[in-house]
Amino acid sequence: MRKIMAIALAAVACSASLTLTTATDAAAAGRSPQCVKVRKYFNNGQQRYVRLANLCTQRTSCFTIVIPHHRDPHGSLPKGATKDVRYGTTSWPRALYVKNTAC
Repeated sequence: MRKIMAIALAAVACSASLTLTTATDAAAAGRSPQCVKVRKYFNNGQQRYVRLANLCTQRTSCFTIVIPHHRDPHGSLPKGATKDVRYGTTSWPRALYVKNTAC
């Protein structure tokens, strides 16, 4: 009985990981390159900033800063640039992450 349960559990685990791998590959095929990277989150006075760097040296990259319960600011970075982007005041919540988007 234990052997049958172990085989059944192994089959379920293998099929779940295969499905997850296939879904991840399909999602990655439609994404834009991950060029914009966060270097640092910081406050300057009463303003919140994020330092972003464009790691792609061949093209301009676009981004969206995701903030809970607020409109998400977006913008673009020239190729190879690093820039401090102001996204709100200190009364706003801190940004969750920066999402790369297509330009």
